[in-house]
Amino acid sequence: MVRAQRLVSCVLPLLLVACGDDAPSSPELADSGVTPDASTDAPDTTDAAVAEDATQDVGPPPLPEETCDASLRPVVMAHGFLASGDTWGLHFQRFSANGFCRNRLFAYDWNTLDRSVDGNVLLDAYIQQVLAVTGATQVDLAGHSAGGGLGYTYLEDPERASRVAHYAHIGSFPNDAPAGPEGAPVATLNLYSAGDTIVAEAADIPGATNVRLEQEDHYGVATSAASFDAIYRHFQDGTAPVTTAIEPDARPVISGRALSLGENQPAAGATVEIWPVNPANAQRVGEGPLAVFTADDAGYWGPLEVEPGTYYEFLVVPAGDASVPVHYYREPFVRSNSLVYLRTLPSPGTLAGVLLADLPFSDEATILVNFTSSTGILAGRDSLVIDGVELSTEVFAAAEQTTIALFVYDENRNGTSDGTSVGTFSGFPFLKGVDRFLPADPAGFVEVNLNGRVLRAARWPSASDGVTITIFD
Repeated sequence: MVRAQRLVSCVLPLLLVACGDDAPSSPELADSGVTPDASTDAPDTTDAAVAEDATQDVGPPPLPEETCDASLRPVVMAHGFLASGDTWGLHFQRFSANGFCRNRLFAYDWNTLDRSVDGNVLLDAYIQQVLAVTGATQVDLAGHSAGGGLGYTYLEDPERASRVAHYAHIGSFPNDAPAGPEGAPVATLNLYSAGDTIVAEAADIPGATNVRLEQEDHYGVATSAASFDAIYRHFQDGTAPVTTAIEPDARPVISGRALSLGENQPAAGATVEIWPVNPANAQRVGEGPLAVFTADDAGYWGPLEVEPGTYYEFLVVPAGDASVPVHYYREPFVRSNSLVYLRTLPSPGTLAGVLLADLPFSDEATILVNFTSSTGILAGRDSLVIDGVELSTEVFAAAEQTTIALFVYDENRNGTSDGTSVGTFSGFPFLKGVDRFLPADPAGFVEVNLNGRVLRAARWPSASDGVTITIFD
């Protein structure tokens, strides 16, 4: 049987590391809030080192009590290349709006840049720990993009497949049969989109439940309301969700993780400050932060109750003298969310660290990254105006690029905006860079306008105050 192809082999040989059959994973559980029974004996299918590592953490502090159905099968969702568990933030909020307890929803963070260990072993240790902390006998599993390749290879083994009731293959390459051992397939949803230019050859899989979306790009196929509808129906044996909306909470509560960009290594000991800000000028409100957290060994921080409609700055400062602060500016929270991720810069010796090694830190200039967490920026469809300049162009937002993160900085350190494409990102999908000089001024702000949605961020001096990131949900 032809199994999942490597997602990005058509883009750049380097990217093969993302989608191989043995891609590894960070093993921590997310959002369980449940302490496993120490007497539980999970089946011994992993080596001792992996099994010990996989059980050392069971997620962040729980969000507030909720009215939900604890009998529903746990859901485990694996992200794609260069992504993190917050890929599933919107869907987790939709699941909870449909009666799922938040401690039955698990975002599986893994390092898509490293092939040094068997990803199937780590995913299996993770799923077994989910079963241990929830008391369930099976999970429903989803994999997006490179996570789809991991899902298919994971389910080839009969014992591993026995732990999965339903599998959702999302925005990933087609196969000639449903996932699972030959002759004993797992109920498989093949969810793809005609608007996906990264996996343009996606097609029906014989024997699977096939759902083709029309407009969603490579990320939208994993985050849109239509995507959730298809996934929910599949996991619930045809029952439709009550809602596909992000239903508002009167008092949202948030928590999340601090992880390194690209590699998802926990930023243990990082300090997280949360400040209310004035959306008109990005200036902090009040004499001190609303809250200060120290990320635990797995990078988890929180929880914190926040005000609906309020804008916040998240400042994450990793432990260590050489750490680089990162300032996050986000849209207001609508619903409680345990997947508020704060990415730190990767270590210099890592592959992702090499990619960002040439960032021009200077107290004369701001380094800005705009991140869209649920969809790409596509020229002709979207407008992205940063500091008064339209950047949703064929150069920076071509459809086949599916730009998720746009880096804006003075690449050649000449104090001017050349407007050229940063060569560092030329071989990667999803990432793009533009040479623009953003003068530093903490009392001033840079404005980012995405299709009429506006975020303003302070112009932090990058040498002293690090990187600034705006995030649109």
